[in-house]
Amino acid sequence: MAVSANRLELLQIADAVAREKVIDRQIVIAAMEDAIQKAAKSRYGAETNIDAKIDPKTGEIRLQRLLEVVENLEDPTIQIDLVTARQRNADANLGDHIGEPLPPLDFGRIAAQSAKQVIVQKVREAERDRQFDEFKDRVGEIINGTVKRVEYGNVVVDLGRGEAMLRRDELIPRESFRYGDRVRAFLQDVRREPRGPQIFLSRTAPEFMAKLFAQEVPEIYDGIIEIRHVARDPGSRAKIAVITNDNSIDPVGACVGMRGSRVQAVVNELQGEKIDIIPWNMDQATFIVNALQPAKVAKVVLDEDQNRIEVVVPDDQLSLAIGRRGQNVRLASQLTGWDIDILTEEDESERRQKEFSERTALFCQALDVDEVVAQLLASEGFTSLEEIAYVEQDEISHIEGFDEETALELQSRAREFLEQRDQKMNDERLALGVSDDLLQVPNITVRMMVDLGKNDVKSLEDFAGCVADDLLGWNERKDGETKHFEGILEGHDLSREEADQMIMAARVLVGWVTQEELDAQEEGSEEKEEEEGEA
Repeated sequence: MAVSANRLELLQIADAVAREKVIDRQIVIAAMEDAIQKAAKSRYGAETNIDAKIDPKTGEIRLQRLLEVVENLEDPTIQIDLVTARQRNADANLGDHIGEPLPPLDFGRIAAQSAKQVIVQKVREAERDRQFDEFKDRVGEIINGTVKRVEYGNVVVDLGRGEAMLRRDELIPRESFRYGDRVRAFLQDVRREPRGPQIFLSRTAPEFMAKLFAQEVPEIYDGIIEIRHVARDPGSRAKIAVITNDNSIDPVGACVGMRGSRVQAVVNELQGEKIDIIPWNMDQATFIVNALQPAKVAKVVLDEDQNRIEVVVPDDQLSLAIGRRGQNVRLASQLTGWDIDILTEEDESERRQKEFSERTALFCQALDVDEVVAQLLASEGFTSLEEIAYVEQDEISHIEGFDEETALELQSRAREFLEQRDQKMNDERLALGVSDDLLQVPNITVRMMVDLGKNDVKSLEDFAGCVADDLLGWNERKDGETKHFEGILEGHDLSREEADQMIMAARVLVGWVTQEELDAQEEGSEEKEEEEGEA
């Protein structure tokens, strides 16, 4: 179509296509040149090097055959000898290309159809590139569109200059769209694929809620209030943590708005999703207490090594703290990043009583003392025989009713019991075939070696091949539920940092790495942290 048009029509077509597809006019002209070039090759031979140019002002088409300058002429259709070339252009050198004008072609139906396909393909590629460039920089924004069609629950959204996909799992439960409905969603991802750029939207992403609040609350948009974390159970309930750097502003009140107008606008957009606005706090215990609202918390106990927190609530607050189907505690866990265990005061009291009884029985048996003495030790906070054996003597002698002689005797019995236990453990370790080489690892104990042997970690190389999760366990979250996988050395009072140090020490001992390499790596990480802190 384009190649058979006269010069004026050629430029008019290029302008019309460029406007319709919102691409550069020069791209359309370049596509036409490629099409003419392909059609000319079908006339003069595929091996011929054809160059086609369209004057962007006049629309004139210039065709020429490019001939390579060679010393010995072999194929006159694609080559020209140096002498002849210099007759046409005195500056010609070997390897250059000399243009030879060709007469205008009257393209037939098949050639014109082929040229049209080339133009359509080039224009389509340019349109895809334009769409990708336009939307890739808008990832993370809220975008508006119109429903174009619904396919198997997935909504195709017309964005004006492109189409986006709102997948079924990214829709709020129970909401439905029909052709022509207006849609507001979060632009989650843009991917370049063979069939064109694929734009993916979401209405369930936590960032969607954060962006909605930024639109409704000017203080968030201006940066006075910051949204730290968002946890959502789409369509049902959500928790959002906010903080301000201006002490004169109440961040929670600002997000709620006059008579709840601001938060209600977000709730309406999210199909009635209930939103708890939580004040963020640097103190993790306080933040977790806030996150469990509306439940009241009596006490919290943090375990930073395991990233777990134990929350004690009054008996009548248990169901409120857990929420319907565990929703409240699950969202609080997602919001804070901590695994939360909920206990009632009665449960905690029973557990403490059980632990006290177990420690008392242990001290009675191991130290060969009566129950009163064992209870005194347990009530003073001693939790293990190792503590009794190796603490300063005056920490025991200062207990009411004890003296230095009693303290000395208790420590002696504790050490004797531990030595006997270690000997039994060592015999078990040897029976399991655990190598003596493992004793070189710092902070490792015979009890640890027995547990390692039971899990087929029997040599220094086996231990060096472990990671901290193997030793301490790990958590996996699926369908909103957290499942804990037990580690080999779980229960040995070992921190993650200590586990990493032991593993790296084993790798040095077996020669996988050198201490100098570890020191250099540590220095590099410290420098990087300093640079990030300065930034």
